[in-house]
Amino acid sequence: MAQNLLLLMPLSVLILMNITIAAGQNTSTNGKRFTLVNNCEDTIWPAVIPKDDNYHGESFTLKPGQTTFYNAPVGWSGRIWGRTGCNFDKNGNGTCQTGSCGTSLNCTGPSNPPNSIAEFTLGADADFYDLSLVDGYNLPIAISPINGIGNCSIAGCEGDLRQNCSTELAVKSNGKVIACRSACDVFNTDAYCCRGAFADPAACQPSNYSRSFKQVCPAASSYAFDDRAIS
Repeated sequence: MAQNLLLLMPLSVLILMNITIAAGQNTSTNGKRFTLVNNCEDTIWPAVIPKDDNYHGESFTLKPGQTTFYNAPVGWSGRIWGRTGCNFDKNGNGTCQTGSCGTSLNCTGPSNPPNSIAEFTLGADADFYDLSLVDGYNLPIAISPINGIGNCSIAGCEGDLRQNCSTELAVKSNGKVIACRSACDVFNTDAYCCRGAFADPAACQPSNYSRSFKQVCPAASSYAFDDRAIS
């Protein structure tokens, strides 16, 4: 069980997950806190979406150096990612260049690829986490446990896929690559999306595109059956 998880986005957001355990209290009654810190030079709009919650999570505006918190109960399962290039009005309505989840600051739908997604399942006895690039890549993220117990390996992607994203997958703004789409998102075939006749690990193998993701980000999930979940 990871006592603390460090979710580090070297170019964007620093997220600390602290598990608070009071003396003499059963761990199953304790919540867990995510501390989100923006340590980049640009504003980031993180989104936190619990699983099966009809996309009603929490979203934040984090200017460089700012910090905010998200408290999750034991048993919480969900996703955290960063949105970039957002423009919201005073009522919280607007759009983002990458990672959007509706047309408001607080998400009203699923995340719109491409975006790097940190996935968590928090339990009383063990926590599971991984960094997914199945929906593409928009920001570097690394998850590193602190004082953990068990298999507390580092997960994530500290490399920048935007620097060598293939032409077919590249998302550009003003001539600059701002994100890298997945092959499934671009070509929408069963083979790339691991569906239909390819809907099992034996049939759905890594593609040249997912291998290029894996080369830069070996500790992240690069396609649907590349399971890197860590507890």
